[in-house]
Amino acid sequence: MPITVETVCEGGVLKPVGPLPLKEHERVEVAVRPKASWVEETYGLLGWSGGPEELRRLALHPELDLEEGPGPSPT
Repeated sequence: MPITVETVCEGGVLKPVGPLPLKEHERVEVAVRPKASWVEETYGLLGWSGGPEELRRLALHPELDLEEGPGPSPT
């Protein structure tokens, strides 16, 4: 049964972020792919018809900073 394991590359060696459910000396096959950014992972969830670069530009626009929370409500 395949599992997905998050790893970090240190000095050219892949190191798992946490413990693995494997037996000592168990042989496995590894496929390596770069971790997708949050934009790439969430692209398409809301039916967005633009491209990922346009979405990234809009998401990172300073006037639309989501970490500051919503602006004042109009009255």
